Amino acid sequence: MNQSQILDISREAIFVILKIGGPAMILALIVGVSISIFQALTQIQEQTLTFMPKIIVIFLAMLVLLPFMLETLTNFTHGLVDRIISIQ
Repeated sequence: MNQSQILDISREAIFVILKIGGPAMILALIVGVSISIFQALTQIQEQTLTFMPKIIVIFLAMLVLLPFMLETLTNFTHGLVDRIISIQ
């Protein structure tokens, strides 16, 4: 295995991480910003107000996006195993 193959696997792993974690993190960011704007407008400075909506949105996003995440990770793993087999 040479350096270009290792770089390709590393690059692909980073993209898989972004594809798996990105949508849930973007949704959490959107909810966090909207709650912060709501808090700024109403001057409610409750620290725990931000946690419950974020947790609920991330949980729902995980339920909805789980098949996509599983397929992405499975395809990456199959590609990685195929590369390992081709080394011999």
